[in-house]
Amino acid sequence: MLTATGAFDHSESREPVTPTPTTAQTAPPRSVPTVARSTERKTVPTTRYVFPIGGCRGDASQSHHDYPASDIFADKGCRFVSPVDGRVDEVTRVDTWNKKTNVGRDRGGLSISVVGVDGVRYYGSHLSAIGAGIKPGLVVKAGQTLALTGKTGSAQVTPPHLHFGISWPTPAGHWWIRRGAVAPQTFLNAWHEGRQLSPVALVGKTRRAYGVDRGCRSYC
Repeated sequence: MLTATGAFDHSESREPVTPTPTTAQTAPPRSVPTVARSTERKTVPTTRYVFPIGGCRGDASQSHHDYPASDIFADKGCRFVSPVDGRVDEVTRVDTWNKKTNVGRDRGGLSISVVGVDGVRYYGSHLSAIGAGIKPGLVVKAGQTLALTGKTGSAQVTPPHLHFGISWPTPAGHWWIRRGAVAPQTFLNAWHEGRQLSPVALVGKTRRAYGVDRGCRSYC
């Protein structure tokens, strides 16, 4: 806010004052150095989150069978975008799922996971196409297109959707964690509305409660 600055009125006349002579000169006052205080505030960088479906309507399921995750129903060919700044973790470009065997590690079909700058892993699967330059280690930005939604993996027998999971990072191949370990609905709903809500605290709490990872525990 801009404020008005007042000015003193010096127009009033005053009688001149004759200084009284003294025999000793007064030493000029010593100047005291002043320490300038910085008004600059240090800002802590915040993580930006975006809804993982771009350019299309996406309806996130508010529950999921057997383990925490969400199926975001969207038309085939919608953009799957990185929900956060980070780096690509794992990429699966070949769909090896078979309805007869329904092996857990293959259910996602084409998939991508990203480890965000917040230390959380985000996973999207059932993709129809993955960008040519998308590979492990690639640095990506929130909202950057990674792939297109589709019906690969076990989504061959369902409407097209993006399976979305949140978890902590693990060594490669730990698909039972990668597919989702923390319910993402609260965060997806917030991001869809443009609100910033971080899963970091919940992921950390869930990881501590999970304990030692001895492999798949459900829907294997």
